Amino acid sequence: MVSNVNITKTLTGKLLAEKALVFSSYIKRYASKLRATMNKGVLTFFCGKMGAGKSTKAGKITQEGNSVLLSEDEWLASLYPNKISSLNDYIEYSNILKPQIKKLVQSILSAGTNVVMDFPANTLSQRDWFRSIFSEIEAPHNLIYIDLPNEACLKQIEKRRTEIPERAATDTVEMFNQITKYFMAPTSEEGFNITKVTQNA
Repeated sequence: MVSNVNITKTLTGKLLAEKALVFSSYIKRYASKLRATMNKGVLTFFCGKMGAGKSTKAGKITQEGNSVLLSEDEWLASLYPNKISSLNDYIEYSNILKPQIKKLVQSILSAGTNVVMDFPANTLSQRDWFRSIFSEIEAPHNLIYIDLPNEACLKQIEKRRTEIPERAATDTVEMFNQITKYFMAPTSEEGFNITKVTQNA
């Protein structure tokens, strides 16, 4: 007759073996996902009001690391010269541009190269677009939030308007106020890896 002790030992051994198998399977899946993520480049993008210094910060990060910089302003100016003079114009042409930019960025990230995107992530819908870029290919990301008061942003816009005359038509107080109405700072609930900058970028 098999003793109760032996039965208990057998059952305990089977239970431990099953748990070990489940744990081993979990570790393998996690390691596989980790390897896939490690092989991808890092996507860096920015949230900050007009004039906060997003482009300046993007340039500095690109110079510091092995990254590809993509600027929305440069792409729009190159593909649609003299077409953007209002907020509605910007929205129209930006939406035309984004699908192809998304494919390009995902290809670069998948090849293991970091990408710095000087595109605004100032609203929920804009950040959802960025989320779709990195989440679909399981690439790591970093959202840099440049938190500057309106007064500081307006001073930088005035300086930029002088330094870059071709931006005089859109770098205005009126445009700033119009765009800032839609600005939404990122929150932890959105689930992004956020780096907050509170000084001049």
